[in-house]
Parts: sequence; C-alpha cells; structure tokens
Amino acid sequence: MATLFMKNKTTLLYILLLVTNISFSQKFDLGSWNILNLKYKMSNKWSVFGETQLRSLKFYNHFHYYEYKGGFNYKVNKQWQVTLGAGSYQTFQEGGNFITPKNNNEFRVWPQLILFQSIGKIKIEQRYRTELRFTSNGFRDRQRYRLGVSYPFGQERKGYQPFQTSISNELFFTSKEPYFERNRLQYAFSFKPNKETTLQIGYLHQFDYKINDEIGRDFLVLGFFHELFRKQNNEKSSTNELKDY
Repeated sequence: MATLFMKNKTTLLYILLLVTNISFSQKFDLGSWNILNLKYKMSNKWSVFGETQLRSLKFYNHFHYYEYKGGFNYKVNKQWQVTLGAGSYQTFQEGGNFITPKNNNEFRVWPQLILFQSIGKIKIEQRYRTELRFTSNGFRDRQRYRLGVSYPFGQERKGYQPFQTSISNELFFTSKEPYFERNRLQYAFSFKPNKETTLQIGYLHQFDYKINDEIGRDFLVLGFFHELFRKQNNEKSSTNELKDY
C-alpha cells in the first residue's frame, strides 16, 4: 500500500493543492457535498443499493440539504444497465443550519438507463433518468441527461486499477416552464484501496435557473462507496463506473 502511494504521490499532491486553492479562492464560500453509498451485488446482473447525501452552502457550515434513497440495478449486458430508485429529498432555507420552514419536502421515484462505452482506456457513460417528484409544492416531473468521461490508471491489482480521474456534465429539464432547470459540472478523482471500497474527492459547480428547491453553488465533493459481493460473484469490480450524485 505504501509503495502504491509513493508511486502516485505527485498526483495526490496535485489534488490536495487544487482543493486547497478552490477553498481559499472562494473565500470559504465553497460548500460541501458528502456521499455515503452502499451496494450489494447479488449476481453479475442484479444489485441493490442505498445512499445518503448531506450538503452545506459553506465549508461544513450552513447545512441546507439531505437525502436518502435506495433501489436496484439490472445489468442487461456490458453496455446497458437499468435502475429503479426512490427516496426522500429535503431542502432547507439559506442562512444557517437546517432553517425551517423547508424550501422543499419531496419523495421521488426515478427509473434510469445507463449506456457504457469505451475508446481504448477511456470510459464513456451516458445516463438517462426520469424523475417523478411528489413535492410540498405539488407534483413535478423532470428529465436528466448526464455525459461522463473517466480514465482509470495505476498498476492493476487483482482485476482493477486503483486510481481514476473523471469529468461529467448533467442537464436537467422539465415539461413546465422554464423547461431548462439546472446544469451540474463535476471533476473528480477516485482511489480504490481495495476491490470493495472507493474514495472520491471532487469539485462540483451547479447552476440553477429560477428554481428554489436547491441552490446553485460550488461544492467540494467527498464520497465513500462500498460494495459487497456474494461469494459466487467473481465479476470484476465496477471501477470504471462514474459515481452517483
């Protein structure tokens, strides 16, 4: 493990300096976006997951949002995966920690389709998601499309590469005016200390257009992703998949 870190210390130092520079350049207005994700692979095709997120508008202060969700995935083949998820999404007002009354109290159901493609070592992911949103302001629908590119690197260890860098951009649309709601751009770096665990650090910029159930801002993203496998499931870990947000 120590040898692995020493070989890639330049990359890790660059990531640390980038995050530090972002924090100071934003005059501590950089928010936090924290993810905990657990996944259980029942077979090479079926898996279930649970996830919780906690977000703040300042650096680990002014917490305004949390969510918890779960669902199942079905991998049709190496290129296609279908997901059905549902969860609770709670948005509070700006200006402090969990200030009420809430901006939005929401239960959401979302079917999703992911297309995986490769060009050499570069991995391309296209994600299509439909959201059925039962909010405190009535029913809403929303369509989301995310395009992501990732590049795994490092010496292969037991069928996976320990490092990955990625960039993704996601667009949000609705059937009601103003139709275009949001854009999310994220840069991320991931490290897998073992087959089951992924640690992620990244920078996310969110732009919102005339909606108040979330607040567009810049965020430091920290993620912890852990996968459990049935003993008979010998499929390689999903190192090359972009992580959820």
